[in-house]
Amino acid sequence: MNVLTAAANGLVRTFLAPSCAGCDTVLERPLAGPVCDACWRAVVHITPPLCLICGDALPTGTASMCARCDANPPRFTMARSAGRYDGPLRNVIHAFKYGRRRPLATPLARLMMASASEVLAGADAVVPVPLHPWRALRRGFNQADDLALHLGLPVWRVLRRTRHGPSQASLPAGQRGSNVVGAFRSRRMFGWLKPWSVRDLRDRTVVLVDDVMTTGATLDACSAVLLAAGVRSVRALTAARAVATRPAPPPVRRHPVIVPR
Repeated sequence: MNVLTAAANGLVRTFLAPSCAGCDTVLERPLAGPVCDACWRAVVHITPPLCLICGDALPTGTASMCARCDANPPRFTMARSAGRYDGPLRNVIHAFKYGRRRPLATPLARLMMASASEVLAGADAVVPVPLHPWRALRRGFNQADDLALHLGLPVWRVLRRTRHGPSQASLPAGQRGSNVVGAFRSRRMFGWLKPWSVRDLRDRTVVLVDDVMTTGATLDACSAVLLAAGVRSVRALTAARAVATRPAPPPVRRHPVIVPR
């Protein structure tokens, strides 16, 4: 850090005292971003063993598929998340989603790309999970759309939510599947000079994008619509995952620390 940068950070810290979106402490280097390095380092990545389909953490020594996917396989072929929906990452996503701190989309998307690059590899486009128009109007933006814009692939807004019900976050796991049954449809959009729709993704591989995955019900419902329209394969990528198992804290970090810049 050069002298001018250090001085600028000092002025911003002194007069504005911006707080970290992850831990709410005053940022030491506010010009470097809205989240401190300690919070990015505290993100718990979901590492093997994990379910090969949905990406949920598995206890050591178990099969390669979780009980949920074994009993009722989802329509998407693979889902991965940047980290566990816990601690600083949960706070950052809440600040992004409910606090309307939209610049957080950029570092979150970088974390997603670095942590689960295999989901994006070879894909033709990303498809943000849509909000119902009334919820999007109240919130002012769609967090999935903001994340999708920074993932380095074409963004296809080919889904729409037609039924306005309670948010998935407000429901217990057992009710989330029924809450999204029939809630999504393909949509007709108009591009430059010619109309296009989800049919243009026929025989393509697409990646659904959302902020948090819990049971996977929303991603599965969206996948069903895309597959019915002729998409060859659907993957899913989220910033965080609410996992079914709790990890034992490792004595030593065994994977590289990813600090979005």
